[in-house]
Amino acid sequence: MPPSGPFQRLPALVVALTLAILAIEAALQLGAHGLIGGPQAAGWRLAAMTRFGFSAPLFDYMVETREPTADGLLRFVSYPAVHSGAMHAIFGAVLLAALGKAVSERFSQAAMAGILLAGAVAGALAYGFLLDSRVLLVGVYPAVYALIGAFSWWLFTMPESEARGRIAAFRLIGMLAGLQLLFRLLIGGGDEWVAHLAGFAAGFALAPLLAPDGGARLRRWRDRARQR
Repeated sequence: MPPSGPFQRLPALVVALTLAILAIEAALQLGAHGLIGGPQAAGWRLAAMTRFGFSAPLFDYMVETREPTADGLLRFVSYPAVHSGAMHAIFGAVLLAALGKAVSERFSQAAMAGILLAGAVAGALAYGFLLDSRVLLVGVYPAVYALIGAFSWWLFTMPESEARGRIAAFRLIGMLAGLQLLFRLLIGGGDEWVAHLAGFAAGFALAPLLAPDGGARLRRWRDRARQR
């Protein structure tokens, strides 16, 4: 009998990341409601955000002093694991699963890992360089928007006859992502959109290199550059 369940068609990488996000949020929720961890568990979320969230002031300090710290560098990849609340985490996990399924049909899991990592790092860099904010950056969304960028590139390069069905599905995903961004702006989500857009740009830029024919495409670009 074939495997059943909501994760049966998802790549292992996406399943692992989605479950990790939901597990972390579940632990924080249980702690906040006094079901695990004792009285101190009420502060787990704040402690996690402080410990793992991306800090623009810390980034500025590392740039100014040219002394990167292990803690500061870890935050480039740790902040997507922590969210500001249940809806923030659940919406991110849903988008990650939906986009992971779509992107996995065109890219390998290694390529997807590279896109997700690039989106997270690009989002943090944009947040640190372009903003003067003391609000910690948390959430998987810059990495999710990198998947949107990669999938957008895929649609742009597909023959029109093949792209029509994909576009219909992508419109729903795009609408959900747009609603999330609008929701965060309306409720005072801060300047996270800068990191989201940077993640999208990173995914779109890396997609042609990480696609299955990326090596051949890179060689063609190199040959054209040499002929000029």
